[in-house]
Amino acid sequence: MNKFLKIGLVSVALAAAPAVAFADSVSFDVGNVAIGYNDGYWDRGHTWHAWDQPAHRDTYRAAKGAEYHEWKHDRDKDMGWHAR
Repeated sequence: MNKFLKIGLVSVALAAAPAVAFADSVSFDVGNVAIGYNDGYWDRGHTWHAWDQPAHRDTYRAAKGAEYHEWKHDRDKDMGWHAR
């Protein structure tokens, strides 16, 4: 019985491996960010997103030409969205 349990666990792990590899291949696109704030960003389609990871915020903040503000987007009456 123990041998069958081990084989089952290995089979499940191998079946899940492609899903885990796919999740790691999804990346953050700096070019889709219109305006960044410390709590998230507006994309170019005028949709609000929270940063998925702090590294995404840091990547955008360091990008050339980024419009990043070190405050929360709801500080302003327009919720941080403005046309350039």
